[in-house]
Amino acid sequence: MRYYETLCLINPDLGDEDYKEVITKFSNLVEKNNGTVIKVDEWGKKPLAYTVRRHDKGYYILMEYCGETGINAELERDLRLDDRILKYQTVKLSDKADPEALKAKAEALRSKEEEGVPSEEASPEKEDQTEEEEDKNGA
Repeated sequence: MRYYETLCLINPDLGDEDYKEVITKFSNLVEKNNGTVIKVDEWGKKPLAYTVRRHDKGYYILMEYCGETGINAELERDLRLDDRILKYQTVKLSDKADPEALKAKAEALRSKEEEGVPSEEASPEKEDQTEEEEDKNGA
């Protein structure tokens, strides 16, 4: 399976229930297309660098998911058609990924954040980079 992340910018004038509805809609769409949602981060309302469709703020959501090749096209089609979505961007993180291992890493990261460990120290990417640096240095 391929591993993707999609960053969505949602209309800031919606209510809290509408944000949850958008998240649920696109999470269900991923699962309907035989994908697996790894993690959904709600970043909340943030100011924009420039106006987008006459909005100077936006509600950010980052969704990480795994799926086969066609899942990205179907998700982006629905994102384009939904008027509540101002902008979106999808990035393929990996061609071959194990959804269960990614979910386990996300859960471990979430539990460490709840215990009070800063996210930079608990980040799996940072651990991977440290191991790669040690390999390069011959340690």
